[in-house]
Amino acid sequence: MRHHTERPVIEPNRVYSREEVAEVLNVSLSTVKRLIGSGHLRVSHPPGMRRVLIRGQHILDLLESTEVKSGGHKSQHGAEDK
Repeated sequence: MRHHTERPVIEPNRVYSREEVAEVLNVSLSTVKRLIGSGHLRVSHPPGMRRVLIRGQHILDLLESTEVKSGGHKSQHGAEDK
């Protein structure tokens, strides 16, 4: 496994697989699947394809929308806990 400083930069226009997203975010594949299932991570699922396609921008959007601001933590529903 690579050290976190050696992870690739997330490119907004690149298309990633679920496995690549798991590697970039350093989470399990099942965590990525849960993020997709809950709607937190947007994907494209073209007709006739088994694979889902994940744009780098959608990964960046996920990180932005779940960012913890200093002084508090976001709860599961987006409200800030103090």
